Amino acid sequence: MKKVLIPTKLNAVAREMLMNHGSYEVVQDESSDFGTLASQHSDTYAVIVRSEKVTPEIMDAMPSLKVVIRAGAGYNTIDTKYARSKGIDVMNTPGANANAVAEEVIALMLADARHVIPSDASTRAGKWEKKNYMGKEVTGKTVGIVGFGAIGQLVAKRLGGFDVKVLAYDPFLSAERAKELGAESAELGEIFEKCDYVSLHMPENDETRGIINKSLLARMKNGATLVNCARSGIINEDDLRELKADKGLRFLNDVYAKDAEGDKSVVDIADIMVPHLGASTVEANYNAASRSASQLVDYDDKGIASYVVNRDIPEGLDRAYSELAFMLAHLCRGIAGGHKKMKLIETSFYGSLKPYANWLLVQIVAALSDEFDRSQGYDAALEYLQEMGVEYFNRETDTSKGYESSITVDVTTSVDAAHFQRVSVRGTVTEGNMMISRINDFDKLYFEPVGTAALFIYKDRPGVIGQIGNALAAAGVNIDDMRNPHDPSGENSLALMKISQEIECELVDQIATQIDALHASCVNF
Repeated sequence: MKKVLIPTKLNAVAREMLMNHGSYEVVQDESSDFGTLASQHSDTYAVIVRSEKVTPEIMDAMPSLKVVIRAGAGYNTIDTKYARSKGIDVMNTPGANANAVAEEVIALMLADARHVIPSDASTRAGKWEKKNYMGKEVTGKTVGIVGFGAIGQLVAKRLGGFDVKVLAYDPFLSAERAKELGAESAELGEIFEKCDYVSLHMPENDETRGIINKSLLARMKNGATLVNCARSGIINEDDLRELKADKGLRFLNDVYAKDAEGDKSVVDIADIMVPHLGASTVEANYNAASRSASQLVDYDDKGIASYVVNRDIPEGLDRAYSELAFMLAHLCRGIAGGHKKMKLIETSFYGSLKPYANWLLVQIVAALSDEFDRSQGYDAALEYLQEMGVEYFNRETDTSKGYESSITVDVTTSVDAAHFQRVSVRGTVTEGNMMISRINDFDKLYFEPVGTAALFIYKDRPGVIGQIGNALAAAGVNIDDMRNPHDPSGENSLALMKISQEIECELVDQIATQIDALHASCVNF
């Protein structure tokens, strides 16, 4: 019998499912200290937690521990790296709470639109301030959803009865798939400019932290409403504070830097703030509990590990190739433009990398989408691509080309309804260093993807490199390395430069105009 410890308030369905299976002994205790329980049950095989911290000390107290399951999506309370070093797989249950969060968004919108909270307090105090609480209707408005994964899609579905127009932004969302889900695909800036309500549903990471800033908030309609049931760090609170009063914006918030008692940084700007109630429903608790139990059974009985979030590099694969796959896709995204809609991903894995195609796809999808975690599995990657309406094709490689242990990633994006753009890059690892060997038709680059790279394609003529160098120098930017090949026709040239610091988009656009560039982009690796 395998012992499963549940040191949290979790729906009893998990315990019942595991006990009925016949292979598990389940100990569920929500009142005792987790550390004490760990010491008392040192023979524990699996732990199912909600928000409890799973620290190295906790894991060390259970030397037989092999699996930790987070009954929910986020797993930042679990030391996944230490777990990996101990041979412990960590799983989460993404999507189990999606409907609960989607309904909370609707609840916040309606409560604010009809002044439910202040009018309740006023009426309970014996007042009759009907004239002070003139509301507005959600019906007929335009609602923007930023991040169109499981939660975002359910928000759109729940809004279906309100006769609203839904605009959705997600780099992975095709226009066709958005239409199937009752939304219209839109760019990020367009959503902030056109919508009466903007609901945020993106993760917080290096790419998204502070992304909702002055440049976007300034484009919002006067009197528009911003709803954040995602992560606190995606909003630049100071920028919101600066613009909120002048534009009459409303801000409805459920997320904070820490889920704990104490002062909250948004108290002066939030019109409604609740204590991270998104997943706090009976049904969501049941779903997370049920998913936790079924995933553990599938993991043990069928070897299904799709939701393991701390997978190590497969035996036999150099970690550098995992990073290479991620960087190649990241470069494709940067060249294509980070907000373009993905239509098709094509890959080629040459030589010794061929057996690791499934693993490497996960890294590619994670680089192309902020919403997909690179520690998930191949099945989860395919499911995500299908959900977003993005096609995937892994090409059979031609060994005669001699591309030993190299990777090619092609990404096709929508320019508009009738036009598409294809970006193709190839790379390899040389003496432990990642190298970009080709970008589109520009071959034999051998460029290391580290730091910041500026990329310009232009009609070949003398003096262009000097113009670019002068513009960068005027901005205090040094060129650390450069490649300047022609394409096979000899008509176009590529200026690929490793530069000393990150630069603003305005400078890239300025240089592009100055040299009449066919393409210009800047990628931070």
